[in-house]
Amino acid sequence: MKYTVQKIVVSSEGTPMKLLVLRPNAPSPAAGRPGVLWIHGGGYVTGMPGMVFMSRAKNLVKKYGAVVVSPGYRLAGRAPYPAALLDCHNALVYLKEHAQQLDVRSDQIMVGGESAGGGLAAALCMYEKDTGGVNIAFQMPLYPMLDNEDTETSRDNHAPVWNTRRNHYGWARYLRGLREQAVPACAAAARREDYGGLPPAYTFVSTAEPFYAETLAYIDRLKQAGVEASLDVYPGLFHAFDMLLPFLKVSKKAAAAFEKRFEYAARHCFAEQTGD
Repeated sequence: MKYTVQKIVVSSEGTPMKLLVLRPNAPSPAAGRPGVLWIHGGGYVTGMPGMVFMSRAKNLVKKYGAVVVSPGYRLAGRAPYPAALLDCHNALVYLKEHAQQLDVRSDQIMVGGESAGGGLAAALCMYEKDTGGVNIAFQMPLYPMLDNEDTETSRDNHAPVWNTRRNHYGWARYLRGLREQAVPACAAAARREDYGGLPPAYTFVSTAEPFYAETLAYIDRLKQAGVEASLDVYPGLFHAFDMLLPFLKVSKKAAAAFEKRFEYAARHCFAEQTGD
């Protein structure tokens, strides 16, 4: 399915923010399309909204007719927490408020992202629930960066792409100015204690990367709270293998499994907005 890319600049906390909007060219179903806020990775310190074109989200537009919005949130070098979170919130509000214009179902707004984008997606679900903001139907935080404290797999990790040293740097930049004991769950989602009422979730992760343990813990805590949540695990692979080596058989397998879960969510996961 062919699609159109639109570049939009919106105001977020008094600063301009670029959004990339990917929309299918085909006629929209009468009920509208799923709308997905897809948040790029980069350890909170690097990355750009154009990374959506090498992410899992592109096929949600091409193959499944979703509308995807990719925000150019402020990176930690420019502004630490909560700047990125608030920018993502404002992008989500844009998606909700322009749902009719974008042919998006207001009761089927989803969030996702990879790495730090996955961490922001999880934190955004918590933020929206706690503040009574946008109701999110489904979350897809892929190999998410959730825990600012070392875990058994992020400690002394020397894997390619992302490792302990880079992880410490990213968190230090993002959380600078916060005392360790005061880090809120909306800054590092692993600090959350109550997982009840969060949106259903799907993710995948590889065993050799730093975020393996925190990803498993996140899904387990959602399940313990009665939230529908599932994950796939791919042994021995490094961080973001699916994006960096998309031609591998295992990367194609991961992409297919992800799309299958999205198809399921598109049929079964809805969250009406307050006042709709």
